[in-house]
Amino acid sequence: MNCSVQLYTVRDAAQADLADTIRRLAEIGFTHVEPYNFAAQAEELAAALAAAGVTAPTGHAPLLSDQDEIFAAAKRLGMGIVIDPFLPGEHWQDAETIRGTAARLNAAAKKGAEYGIRVGYHNHWWEFETKIEGVSALEFFVGLLDPEVVLEIDTYWAAVGGEDPAALLRRLGERVVAVHIKDGPATQDMMAQVPAGQGTMDVWGILGAASSLEVPVLEFDDYAHDIFDGVSASLRYLQAGPPAESDAEADAR
Repeated sequence: MNCSVQLYTVRDAAQADLADTIRRLAEIGFTHVEPYNFAAQAEELAAALAAAGVTAPTGHAPLLSDQDEIFAAAKRLGMGIVIDPFLPGEHWQDAETIRGTAARLNAAAKKGAEYGIRVGYHNHWWEFETKIEGVSALEFFVGLLDPEVVLEIDTYWAAVGGEDPAALLRRLGERVVAVHIKDGPATQDMMAQVPAGQGTMDVWGILGAASSLEVPVLEFDDYAHDIFDGVSASLRYLQAGPPAESDAEADAR
């Protein structure tokens, strides 16, 4: 599987030496990365990506701020999708606020289209904790988005928010073009996150439910051990493919 990795995962190393960090990720086997806050360092990123032979198909940036600067930087980096990564919990408590957010993201998508760039949103857990008109705040929000706005579902945070990630992906369908893959006990304890395949998440069931997936993105919000070992183990797990079904499992099915 050809995966990306969110650069926030290796933020300490990247802040110390961005080019060397991207080179190390390329040596591990990554051909894509997902930058964050990329407008502030677009030229440095462009040079580092080119030197390592790595691309950035997606990136995170706050799309309710200076969109022209963000989209110009994204175009410079060859990025196809810019994803708003974070709106805190207070933005998801009532229908009126959510409608306002959707309108602003729809407007950002129209601006992005002028640059040939799609716009998306990335969730945490709190978008699922509030219910609006009988559905989660996230799904209420999605119902207000223009068709061209896409989603990057963080499947781990969806689980923390009480969702079955695979069922959520099936409901959202072709709107989901990217996912964040991470593993662990599905709690808010970020230091408890582990490499893919070593926690409680049904990684292959989740990936199989993303029918329009373009970019699977590995991420750790934090990790108790060497982060490069962690992302390497995650990538090896995904590249190995789903585990073979045992005879007993096949008979039970």
